[in-house]
Amino acid sequence: MQALVKYGRRDGEVEVREIAEPDVAPGRVLLEVKAAGVCGSDLHMWRENHSWAIKLPLVLGHEFCGIVAAVGEGVNGFAVGDRVACETAAEVCGRCVYCLSGNYNLCPNRLGYGALADGAFTRYVNARPQILHHIPDNVPFEHAALTEPICVAYNALVEKTTMRPGDLVVIQGPGPIGIMALQIVRLRGAGTIVVLGTDVDKQRLEVAAELGAHHTVNIQHENAAALVRSLGDGFGADLVVDCTGVSRALQQSMDLVRPNGRITKIGWGPQPLDFSLDPIVGKAVTLQGSFSHTYPTWERVLGLLSTGQVNLEPVIGGVYPLDEWETAFHRMEEGHSVKSVLRLDA
Repeated sequence: MQALVKYGRRDGEVEVREIAEPDVAPGRVLLEVKAAGVCGSDLHMWRENHSWAIKLPLVLGHEFCGIVAAVGEGVNGFAVGDRVACETAAEVCGRCVYCLSGNYNLCPNRLGYGALADGAFTRYVNARPQILHHIPDNVPFEHAALTEPICVAYNALVEKTTMRPGDLVVIQGPGPIGIMALQIVRLRGAGTIVVLGTDVDKQRLEVAAELGAHHTVNIQHENAAALVRSLGDGFGADLVVDCTGVSRALQQSMDLVRPNGRITKIGWGPQPLDFSLDPIVGKAVTLQGSFSHTYPTWERVLGLLSTGQVNLEPVIGGVYPLDEWETAFHRMEEGHSVKSVLRLDA
């Protein structure tokens, strides 16, 4: 079967290759992948611009869904033909304090799809039944494939972050996670939402406005701090959400947040800091990190998709067969769409 494989560490060392088709493993479910979202991390690994461990060669892709093709020995609750979405934690130890407390996303032995375990830009994937979720009948595969990035935003902004209706919220970066974060804070009752981007984000800022951002700012041409301080009582944002993956964005976060405010950092920023963190102390700011998600979040997010409370129509900029993966990647890299989706059965 064909798969999109990262085979080296240099820029662009990704190609479609033939790999062996797997059999269903005992205690596992074999999925026939129907749709898979392209993540910003996939773009980073295409360009070798990431700061996390991976194996090589590696099948990319970790945002996916499909149908059950086979059920392994000892598995209950799933049948051939079931429509399912799959979490990213391909393997966890099941024995550490994080696994035993339900926080398996933080398991030190976690192997994520598309990083330390072969991912979903291919036809068939074995999965643990513990990380599978039935897809509501009215949710199409192209939308169900994007459950994962919505869950990233939900975990960060519902499970991890204190937020009140009426809050002034600034979101840095209108990429996939930033756009999902926008929809989650809107559902949580944000009073005013400001989304910040750059020249490359022109179309994505338009999507942010369509989805409910009250203000969109190109920080290369506009003064974000001046706008934020013109809103409300002038002290700054109650919450700043960093979805950029740029370390220096934290400096801007500290400038925009109000005293006693909150900064939630979702984006990975591997660059070293060359500025003081003292404003966090001086303003008594809460800085919250967030990583991945767990089972209950997936169930809630699929419910939001089923009831139409998360809108993916303007988010998905194109659906592509596997052999058009480069077009899908380029469209996101160049800012022409928020999200590309690959159809693996095309």
